[in-house]
Amino acid sequence: MPSEPSEQLLAQELPLNILLAEDIRVNQKVALRMFKRLGYDADLATNGKEVLEALHHKSYDIVFMDVQMPQMDGFEATRAIREEWQNDSRPWIIAMTANAMRGDREKCLEVGMNDYISKPIQLEAIKQALRQFGALS
Repeated sequence: MPSEPSEQLLAQELPLNILLAEDIRVNQKVALRMFKRLGYDADLATNGKEVLEALHHKSYDIVFMDVQMPQMDGFEATRAIREEWQNDSRPWIIAMTANAMRGDREKCLEVGMNDYISKPIQLEAIKQALRQFGALS
């Protein structure tokens, strides 16, 4: 499905370096396609260790972080990012999780994530999270 011009304008209006942390291939494809519709070429990490490696090589504005990943989950990766990167160089972290139970959002925010979207992810939720980041930065 082709992108609406207004969707593509989001990346022009709010240019960002985005890292997607997701271990499930189908979820990777869906999310990357949504970012592309919005005009973004997001990079991919498949676990928390890869997220940390990517952050050592490139400055990212936002990390869309799956909570449950192998080797190092999203919570561990977020704690490591909060410890290692200072406020001005620290990326905005948006939790992505299928856990939509009461208290899950609070747990994500408690470990240092800045925002939360539930899976399956929706284009509108991504746009809203990006706009919220833009309004705060």
